[in-house]
Amino acid sequence: MKTYGAANRWMPVIGWVLLIFVGSTNVLSAEQTSHFVVPFLLWLDPQIPFATMTPIHFALRKLGHLAEYAILAALLWCALRGTLISIRSVAIAVLVFSASVGFAASDEFHQSFVATRTASIRDVMIDTCGAAIALALCLALRRRSRRAKMKYLKLA
Repeated sequence: MKTYGAANRWMPVIGWVLLIFVGSTNVLSAEQTSHFVVPFLLWLDPQIPFATMTPIHFALRKLGHLAEYAILAALLWCALRGTLISIRSVAIAVLVFSASVGFAASDEFHQSFVATRTASIRDVMIDTCGAAIALALCLALRRRSRRAKMKYLKLA
């Protein structure tokens, strides 16, 4: 039974890490993502100039970095909260943040070996911001949940 619980907590993390790894290949390079972003932008506005599409495409790619590492941090948070039950939330947040930043750096290192990709410290910083935002939300929700539980216990 415990193995099933651990698998339930960690399989989403493993799946997401694999998805990020695959996305670091040519599959989600700027050239590949332009194949669906440009037609979408042209569908929204057929008169949109190419000079406008380029920064929008760039911004969407950077938002993707932010979102993918926010999701990674949230998944890691959930997995570790269920695994390290007696550890304080702040310690888990530090662990999750460190793991997210480490994976972001290793992901960019991986991209340095892919011909159609480039490694960028800026992307690591964006990834770090995504993880930090998710962790701030996780900590806030945890604090709110604990306050609600204390309030309920006082009423009982």
